[in-house]
Amino acid sequence: MHRSSSLKLPTMSSLPSQIFIILLIILFHFHHSSSFSLSVENPEQNFILSPNNTFTAGFYPVGENAYSFAIWFTQTQKHLNSNNNSATVVWMANRNQPVNGKRSTLSILKTGNLVLTDAAQSNVWSTDTASSKPLQLLLHDTGNLVLQELNTDTNCSSNNILWQSFDSPTDTLLPDQTLTRFTCLVSSRSENNHSSGFYKLFFDNDNILRLLYEGPRVSSVFWPDPWATSNGAAGSGSRSTYNSSRIASLDSFGNFSSSDNFIFITSDYGTLLQRRLTLDHDGNVRIYSRKDEKQSWFVSGQFKQRPCFIHGICGPNSTCSNDPMNGRKCSCLPAYVWIDDQDSSQGCRPNFTLSCSNKTHHELRFLPLPHVDFYGYDYGFYENKTYKECEDLCSHLRSCAGFQYTFLFTAEKGGYYLCFPKIQLLNGHRSQNFEALFYLKLPKSSHFVHGIKYQQNRMGMNCSRIRVVKLERGYIKEKENGSLKFMLWFASGLGGVELLGFFLVCFFLFRGSKDCGEHNNVYVLAAGGFRKFSYSELKQATEDFSQEIGRGAGGSVYKGVLSDNRVAAIKRLHEANQGESEREFLAEVSIIGRLNHMNLIEMWGYCAEGKHRLLVYEYMEKGTLADNLSSNKLDWGKRYNIAIGTAKGLAYLHEKCLEWILHCDIKPQNILIDSDYQPKVADFGLSKLLNRGDLDDSKFSRIRGTRGYMAPEWVFNLQITSKVDVYSYGVVVLEMITGKSPITGIQIKEELCHERLVTWVREKKRKGSEVGCWVEQIVDPTMESSYDVEKMETLANVALDCVGEDKDVRPTMSQVVERLLSHDS
Repeated sequence: MHRSSSLKLPTMSSLPSQIFIILLIILFHFHHSSSFSLSVENPEQNFILSPNNTFTAGFYPVGENAYSFAIWFTQTQKHLNSNNNSATVVWMANRNQPVNGKRSTLSILKTGNLVLTDAAQSNVWSTDTASSKPLQLLLHDTGNLVLQELNTDTNCSSNNILWQSFDSPTDTLLPDQTLTRFTCLVSSRSENNHSSGFYKLFFDNDNILRLLYEGPRVSSVFWPDPWATSNGAAGSGSRSTYNSSRIASLDSFGNFSSSDNFIFITSDYGTLLQRRLTLDHDGNVRIYSRKDEKQSWFVSGQFKQRPCFIHGICGPNSTCSNDPMNGRKCSCLPAYVWIDDQDSSQGCRPNFTLSCSNKTHHELRFLPLPHVDFYGYDYGFYENKTYKECEDLCSHLRSCAGFQYTFLFTAEKGGYYLCFPKIQLLNGHRSQNFEALFYLKLPKSSHFVHGIKYQQNRMGMNCSRIRVVKLERGYIKEKENGSLKFMLWFASGLGGVELLGFFLVCFFLFRGSKDCGEHNNVYVLAAGGFRKFSYSELKQATEDFSQEIGRGAGGSVYKGVLSDNRVAAIKRLHEANQGESEREFLAEVSIIGRLNHMNLIEMWGYCAEGKHRLLVYEYMEKGTLADNLSSNKLDWGKRYNIAIGTAKGLAYLHEKCLEWILHCDIKPQNILIDSDYQPKVADFGLSKLLNRGDLDDSKFSRIRGTRGYMAPEWVFNLQITSKVDVYSYGVVVLEMITGKSPITGIQIKEELCHERLVTWVREKKRKGSEVGCWVEQIVDPTMESSYDVEKMETLANVALDCVGEDKDVRPTMSQVVERLLSHDS
C-alpha cells in the first residue's frame, strides 16, 4: 500500500486543551532544569573569562571545522592584530579528539557531570563527576578551571571542588599548579598540531623526574643524561631517590623545584611575571616569561642546554647539529634521503640497496664520518678490536648499519680501542667536540668521498610560540546585566516556541504512523543530516531489489528510484552474518554521514529495521573504475585525473577529517566515476577509525582487503597504518597505466608468466632505464601513443613509491597529490 511521505498538520486551535497544558508543563520543567552550556557555534561570545581577564576558556579552533575546549592566555586587540590570530594555549580537554564546528556543546548535566558533546551527540570528554547539588564552573586567575558545588550553608564559606583542570595537565604547567606522581606533561605533535606528541615529562618509579621519548617505533629516557651517575641515584646525576612524595612546581618568580632535589632557576628569577613551563613539541622543557599580554613571550630557561641530545628529534638515519647563530639543523646521512622533507622527525631512508650477498669487504665500503655519534642500539661493544676486525664484524652482520670505533685511555687499562656495531642509526648528533669517527656501511658502487656535506632540511626551530586571539566579551559576569538578562529570557522563550513545534511535529507524526499501522517507519533525521528510510520504501524503490549493479564482501548494491525521483545506489548488507554486517553498517553510518569531499561518495540515508541493514548512496552513472578499465573507455587524460582525484579523497580521509580514517580495501571496484569522469571513493565498510595522536591504536582482528591490492603489513602481521591505503592506491595506479590486473598473468614473449604486476613494472624500469624511456614498455596498448610521456613517467614513479615494501618509505597521500599536481599543467 502506498503511503504519502507528507502529513497535513492541524491548526493550534484543534489541539485538545489537555495536551497543550502538558506541553506547557514539560516546557516549564525543561527551562528550570536546564544546566550551564557553551556552544561551539559562537566561540566569540561563548567563553569563560577569569576575574582579572588573564585567562579565557572556550572552544579553540585546531583545524578545519575542528575544535577543542581549551584554556588560553587572554590577548588584547592590539596584540591580536600583530600575531596571526593565535593564542597561547595552556590546557585542552579533547586534544586528541576534536569536535565538530556545528552543534557541539560543553554542558553541566543535572547529574553533576561536565560533558563535552560533539555534533553526533556522543560524549567526547567528561569529568566523570556526580552531584545532586547546584554546580558552577569557574575559571580562576591562576588559569585553573574548577567545577564545584554551591554551598547553601551560610556558615561555611568553602565550596566542595568536584574537578579541576590543574589535576589533568596537557603540555603546560602554570604557577601554583603541581606535577605529581599521578600526572604528567605530554608534548604536542607539532607547533600547529595540538594532539599528543612523542615526549613526556613524568615521575618514574624511582621517584626521579624524567623526560621520555616515546616514538612510533622506539622509546628511551634522555633526561637526566642516562650515562650520568652519582652516589644519590644511579643514572640521575645529583638527583635523590629517597623522597617518594613525587611533586614538582613552578612559582611566579621563576623557581622550579622537584622532590628529587632538582632545582631550576630562570634567568630573570626574582621578578613577578606571567610564567608558564611547557614541554614543547621538540622534546625540550622551557620556561616562558612576560610582563603582561602586551608583551611577547621570551624563553627564560630550558632543561636541555644541548638540543641535539634530545632523542628522536631528527629521526632515524640522520644527524643533528647545533649552530648557536642559526639553531638546530637535521641532516640525512650520505646516500640517505628524507622520508618527509617537511617533518625531520620521520628521519631518512637509504637511497641504495644492500643485497644478502654484500657481506665481504670487496662488495662493501665504510664511509668515515668525523665528529658523528649515535646513542644506543649497539649490537654489542668489543674491546681491543683492530679496525679491520671491527669492519669485518659489521660486514658479516646483515643488520649492522655502521660502527663506532673509539680510542679510550684510562689509568687502569691504558690506551685501548672500542668497537660499537650499530643495528639502528638513531639519536645521531654531530659536534666538533666529539673526536671519534663513525663508519657508515654502504655498497661498493656508491660514489661518496670524505668530507661530504650533509643534506640540510629547510626547517628552522622557533622556540617562542606567540599565539593570540580576539576576545570581545565574557560569558560570566560578576554583576547582573539587565540587557543580558533580557536577552537570556528572550532566547529561552524562543527556544520554548521551537521546542513546542518539535513536540507538535513528533505528536502528529507518531499519530499518522499509528494510523497506517507502521510504528517503526516514522521519518527521522540522523545526526549527519541524512534520512532514515523504511525497508518497504527501499524495497519499492528497487522494485523488490531486482536490478543488481554491484556485489562485494559486505553486501550487494541495487539501483533504485526514490520517492523524490532521485536515482540512488542502495547497498543491502548481507544477512548471513548479522553481527558482522551490523558492525559494518554502524561504522559506515557514523563515518560517512560526517564526510564531505568531492572525491568521496555522498550518503543520502540508511535503513535499520529488524534484521535489515541498508545504505543509500548517490548513483554514479559511469559505474566503477573497474568497469571503465575493462571497456577501454578511459583515455590518458581521464586516467591521470582519476589518479589525482582518488589521491585527494584518500588524503582527506587520512589527514583532514575529525578522525583519521583508513579505508583498507582500495581497488578499482571501490572507485566510482561520475558523469564528468571524476572519481569518488566508495565502500567504507572495512574502514577503521584511529584516534588522533594515538599511533598504536591500529590493530585489526583479521586481515582486510582484496588479494593483489593488500600491503605486506597484512601478511606479516605488522602495524596497520594509513600506508596500507597508500600501497593499494599504488597498485590501482599501476593497473590504470598498464591495463593489467595485479593478480592475473603478465604476457611475456608469448608465454603467460604469473608474476606480480608490481614486480614486473619494477623490472621493466630497471632494464628500461638503461636503454631509454621505460614507460613505453608498460603503458596500456589501448592508449597507443596519445599520452604525455613526462607525466606518465611521473605517475608511474609515484605508483612505484607507493608500493614500497617498507611502509615508512611510502609517501603520504597528501605528498602524492602534491607531486601529481606539480606536473598537471
